[in-house]
Amino acid sequence: MLEQLYILPILLFSVVIHEVAHGWMALKLGDPTAKQMGRLTLNPIPHIDPIGSILVPLFSLFVAGRVFIAWAKPVPINPLNFSDYRRDDILVSVVGPLSNLIVALVCTFMVIAVALLGRVIPATNPMIEEAFSFMFKMFAGGITLNVVLAVFNLIPIPPLDGSHVVAAMLPDDLSERYQSLGFFGIFAVIILMRWQPFSMLFSSIISILSYPYFAIINLMLQ
Repeated sequence: MLEQLYILPILLFSVVIHEVAHGWMALKLGDPTAKQMGRLTLNPIPHIDPIGSILVPLFSLFVAGRVFIAWAKPVPINPLNFSDYRRDDILVSVVGPLSNLIVALVCTFMVIAVALLGRVIPATNPMIEEAFSFMFKMFAGGITLNVVLAVFNLIPIPPLDGSHVVAAMLPDDLSERYQSLGFFGIFAVIILMRWQPFSMLFSSIISILSYPYFAIINLMLQ
């Protein structure tokens, strides 16, 4: 669906911010690995995963009309540089989803800005009108998209961020077995997302967390 392509720029930006946030927090906690490997940059090229950043989003967009899942290359982290492995691993993991909630807030204010500019600048040119429409849809879609990314990544199944929180609370041997699921966990997540009770719960959480952002928009544009 070509009319849905407006979501791709904000999607790419959002997954890059997510990974940079992981690397930034790791650096603050004593691990310079991501910085040394050039991953603390907003340049999307070092972060792009050909499958997770391009093929999977495009496939889901054209097949289902919306993006279900996307990811960038995970930033390299060396936990041996942490002073408190369990605590620091949780902090590094949680900051990724938190960054998406912050991006959703930025998108909220961008929607307001675009809408207010649209009221001031007359759309006498079809190209200007189309540009405003594109930006409005991109930032509005970016709100829900980033809330989805935040909640999705907090699902406690490896390799998602939520699994690191759970693993840090388990005994060492059990934690290692749990994390050994690796990317096989993605298939478990996909199956789980197709289970109606979980899908309904997931959608409800997205709606609850998205509500304040759109409430701000409605209040500011009254």
